Amino acid sequence: MKYILRAAVPDDQPFLWQMLYYAAHMDESDEAAESARTNPDLAPYVDSFGRPEDVGVIALDAATGVRAGAGWLRRMPAAWPLYRFVDASTPELAIAVTPEHIGRGAGSLMIARLLIDAAAFHSAIALSVRANNRARALYERIGFTVVAEITNRVGSKSLIMKAALTPVPPSR
Repeated sequence: MKYILRAAVPDDQPFLWQMLYYAAHMDESDEAAESARTNPDLAPYVDSFGRPEDVGVIALDAATGVRAGAGWLRRMPAAWPLYRFVDASTPELAIAVTPEHIGRGAGSLMIARLLIDAAAFHSAIALSVRANNRARALYERIGFTVVAEITNRVGSKSLIMKAALTPVPPSR
């Protein structure tokens, strides 16, 4: 399947909440879609998206123009649990695709673009992924390494992963 990427903008916040619902696996526990937006532990992922240091992309199905997924990076609050394992200046990646687009390349395309875009501002990015999530193999292929194993909000194991970014040389 072919996808078109565009930059995420503040008006995309409702879609980012929807994608966070999938990224946090809330759909697996039959929670309402609105539960991501009302969960205070998830608020820092999306609230006030569009700050100058926020980086994000939206994947659109090239044939229909329908939004297929979103990926975005943000620096989280100073006391964020991830920062027990990585430097507090390292942004965290959140990414998800809609169920009908899983395994069709949208996630890989978004991550590739985010790695390039983020390298202009950051030396590394981090993420949290459930230990049994198939996406872990993709993350490892593109350079993420496990830096910690934690117990997540539902009591299962998640991995904190980090990838170093190659600085983008200044254009001439």
